[in-house]
Amino acid sequence: MNETSPQWDKDLLRRFEPIVRFSEGERFFPMDASVYVRHASLWVQYPGQEPALVMREGEVTLETLGSAAEDRSRALYFLKFVDPVSLAELATYRLEHRTRRFRAATGRLVRVGYLSRVVDGLFAISLLARGRVTGDTAVAAEYAYERIMAQDERYVYYGRVFHDSGWTILQYWFFYPFNNWRSGFHGANDHEGDWESISIYLWRDSAGEFRPEWVAYASHDYSGDDIRRHWDDPALEKEGEHPVVYAGAGSHASYYIPGEYLAELGLTFLSPLSRIKDTFARVRQGLLHEKGKKAGDGRKGFVISVPFVDYATGSGVSIGPGQDKTWEDPQLLNPAPQWVLHYRGLWGFYTGDPVSGEDAPAGPAYNRDGSVRQSWHDPLGWAGMHKEPLPPQLLKKQEQRRLELAEENKDLRSKAAAKRRQLQSLRLENLALQGHSHLRKVYLENQARMEGLSRDMEDIRRQMAQNDAVIQAMDMQAGHMEGGSKLPMRSHLRRPHLPTSEVEVRLSRLAEIWAAISIGSIMLASMVLFVLARERLFLGLLALIGAMVVVEAGFRRRLQQLIAGATTALAIFAALIVFYEFLQEIALVTVLLAGGYILFQNLRELWS
Repeated sequence: MNETSPQWDKDLLRRFEPIVRFSEGERFFPMDASVYVRHASLWVQYPGQEPALVMREGEVTLETLGSAAEDRSRALYFLKFVDPVSLAELATYRLEHRTRRFRAATGRLVRVGYLSRVVDGLFAISLLARGRVTGDTAVAAEYAYERIMAQDERYVYYGRVFHDSGWTILQYWFFYPFNNWRSGFHGANDHEGDWESISIYLWRDSAGEFRPEWVAYASHDYSGDDIRRHWDDPALEKEGEHPVVYAGAGSHASYYIPGEYLAELGLTFLSPLSRIKDTFARVRQGLLHEKGKKAGDGRKGFVISVPFVDYATGSGVSIGPGQDKTWEDPQLLNPAPQWVLHYRGLWGFYTGDPVSGEDAPAGPAYNRDGSVRQSWHDPLGWAGMHKEPLPPQLLKKQEQRRLELAEENKDLRSKAAAKRRQLQSLRLENLALQGHSHLRKVYLENQARMEGLSRDMEDIRRQMAQNDAVIQAMDMQAGHMEGGSKLPMRSHLRRPHLPTSEVEVRLSRLAEIWAAISIGSIMLASMVLFVLARERLFLGLLALIGAMVVVEAGFRRRLQQLIAGATTALAIFAALIVFYEFLQEIALVTVLLAGGYILFQNLRELWS
């Protein structure tokens, strides 16, 4: 079969197509995007104007979608899937589905500290002023999706086969009609339309057989090494050649391990503070010689973030080979169809949310702002794959690097020999200059040059020793590889996203209630102090905060550490007070002891 034919691409995609496991309570599953747009209308939004209808429901198709959005300079195009239901319909829905409402085993706020709880409260208040998708819209979307599935129940993914630098990348794109993470699972946002993806990275052996090496799962806005796993990593669950994906409830983010994930929504307007924080962290690590994670590594860092839980338990519907629900024949995205390349608008309602959380996403090829999505145009860079050589080239690349280091050491030895000759010449010259006062300037210049050359020699020798050590390590690794050993599978991971541990999840119901009421309570208590005891406001606030810290430590089973830490702090504080009060006496005793010790040492040396 022709390897450039659509059927060849489909066969390869089907060979490795994923199994997606959803959480119980999930309402929306991957569907045919053409069916979605047929039930949607197309709108255009110009700055300072009300949205204008471009195409009514029933007129929009994938073929007409790209051609309709012509003015891309100032206009924002978006689809609108549903209108909110009426109050009567909403009440009926709540009554009919009261037993299906999601209830988390453990609340999210109990898993984070006070600052995150404060920001979470402010985030919730901001939803009142921001553009948002209302809960009755989620209900309308569920009704519409149920009607579609009742007429034609199909589960669809869009496949793309991409070749880059010897890798063959299989991309699986999933389109969901609605993201009900907030209204359904207490998450960060709701929005119409949702595109998610995973990628599998293959290479061909000498017999022409494709072999999977890496996979990368899209998860919110993360990118780089931490979203990638090796094909043989035990953390990557597989059934045959089909990787298993655990989809977040409502958010549809993809995870490798079932569980509950703490997802933190960073506040982008505070990103300058994040950079300052990372700079201070790097300076501290350098001064204290701390080891471990580097500041700013892995996912995007924020000074303040809002905590949410992504439930990816896999306890619900499962779609894929050998499952109760199976995939339809894949819809190919290569060559990229016109609707992918030409439509840069949103795949759902545009709310005008300033943080874009409630706005629908753009399609597979674009971000919300119209820029090209990295996972589309550079799937290797998106997953940190540019640094990974093809497996058949590992030993060859390593040998090339070994030869480069050996050649570098050869050049360094030549430089060292040249500098040694200069040093010896200058030394002989200065020996002759000693005692000639009129040549003292030349003597000092030679001394300065000799000091510089000595430092250069130290640097060269240090670099040569380092290169020799690297060559030795590479030789050792090459020997292991030739003996059949594999490279470490997780050496690329810095801050992998892992589910919350069982210990963290098993917190008491009372702790959940405390986490929910703590921030509101301290705000109300502060106002009471301000009104009734303003003259003792500072002491009252200190007592209030201290009491809340003690209660929090008790719920988190950290009371013993809190007491130990407080005891240490008080001891240090008391020592500082004593030092301040008796500074003169301490200084006198210190000088006397130091003088006596020096006198004793010198006399002992004299008598020995």
